[in-house]
Amino acid sequence: MAMPSQPDPRPQEETVKFDIVDGVAWVYFNRPDKRNCMSPKLNRQMLKVLEELEFRDDVQVLVLTGEGSAWSAGMDLLEYFRLAEEEGLHAIRSNQREAYSWWERLRWYEKPTIGMINGWCFGGAYGPLFACDLAYCSDDAQFGLSEINWAILPGGGASKVAAELMGFRDAMYHAMMGENLTGPEAAAKGMVNESLPADKLKARVQQVADVLKKKDSQALRATKWAVRRVREMTYDNAEDYLIRAQEALNQFGGLAARKEATKQFLDEKTFKPGLGVFDKTKVKAD
Repeated sequence: MAMPSQPDPRPQEETVKFDIVDGVAWVYFNRPDKRNCMSPKLNRQMLKVLEELEFRDDVQVLVLTGEGSAWSAGMDLLEYFRLAEEEGLHAIRSNQREAYSWWERLRWYEKPTIGMINGWCFGGAYGPLFACDLAYCSDDAQFGLSEINWAILPGGGASKVAAELMGFRDAMYHAMMGENLTGPEAAAKGMVNESLPADKLKARVQQVADVLKKKDSQALRATKWAVRRVREMTYDNAEDYLIRAQEALNQFGGLAARKEATKQFLDEKTFKPGLGVFDKTKVKAD
């Protein structure tokens, strides 16, 4: 007879790990034996790690990936659901807040973020998947909303993520049928930017991160926030928001960067905006 599942004894600090290499923070879900499912401990630690890294000068890009063979299998059914339900509504709400708070922090992160989906990505993991600005997966990754298979709906934003990233019919089928998508299928439906052979995945993410590192950081932040905001606006509201956002960007050093970029294009003829990026090292601080 199988023994009932027990809470994970590992310390909170061990549920997330990270390495900083040449301006890129590689952050790992670190419960590989549990397919990196998200427990309250992991959620608390992830918020701590994200906040610690957000304003560090040695971090220009953040990559979120999984240790072992999974990205994240979603919410920990024992610790996130069953134990909280036994304790009562306050525990349920607390668990939700701890998860949703770091997903929100990641959605509006000051620096560009890339999801590197190296394996399973299920249910609750759609929250951080959507929170990453860009996403790349391995061909053998699996994406699934299995909630319907155990009698709940895809909550925690998962239904919203499917509806945002996929077409209506695809999202409805995905949520109602409980069938998984392979990496290439997920890419074809817009869940990720690209699907690659597993042995090529990290190199592609590194390549994208290296390109992002060359962009003006303030403009990059304003751009990624703009794309998220305007999805929910009418055209006129978006047009107005973008005018105001550019004005705000000018006050964050954007004007100096813009003048230098314009000078390099018009006067020095050292770059063309359609074919590359200007040399930001020449911007003079105020």
